[in-house]
Amino acid sequence: MLSKEDIAKRISKEVKDGYYVNLGIGIPTLVANYVSDNISVEFQSENGVLGMGPFPFEGEEDADIINAGKQTITILPGGSFFDSAFSFGMIRGQKVDLTILGAMEVSENGDIANWKIPGKMVKGMGGAMDLVASAENIIVAMMHVNKAGESKILKKCTLPLTGVNCVKRVVTELAVLDITPNGFKLVERAPGVSVEDIIKATEADLIIDGEVPEMQL
Repeated sequence: MLSKEDIAKRISKEVKDGYYVNLGIGIPTLVANYVSDNISVEFQSENGVLGMGPFPFEGEEDADIINAGKQTITILPGGSFFDSAFSFGMIRGQKVDLTILGAMEVSENGDIANWKIPGKMVKGMGGAMDLVASAENIIVAMMHVNKAGESKILKKCTLPLTGVNCVKRVVTELAVLDITPNGFKLVERAPGVSVEDIIKATEADLIIDGEVPEMQL
């Protein structure tokens, strides 16, 4: 199975030259560490940052420079800071080419639940609602199963939804899955993981078309 860093490495291959990319809280924030130096990408954070770089090395952090998850970050040359209203104007105006989010559950029709577990205190939905409502290209970075070993790749989400019919692709520690009109399609499998292992760990049905290749990290 892949580590969280490996999931971020795989997703970094989805980032294309010239993209504006929003990185959600959790695994998605790691993606900036692995994007190729040969392409130009602008990473955006909804707290009002454009031009994020990799995480700083230990001892080089600046507590005043943070992302939406309150993690210290670096800023690339030409990076900029602005208020949240401007940032959400950029998101709602569909100026972001790719949105990478974490999730607690994803359903076979592309619904995403990533903001609330009933009974637990939360500060609010944050920027996730705006992101999933506005973005046309959403990739989810998540673990395939929860701590109890239960699938988070579902026929139908059980948690309160953040967005409906919006996710295009999911990358987990076990697999890359595309969401099609007919449900989840198994596109790639993690190195050393069999198709049978993925089926066993998945509550939703999977479309399997021929031989499924291993992920290239």
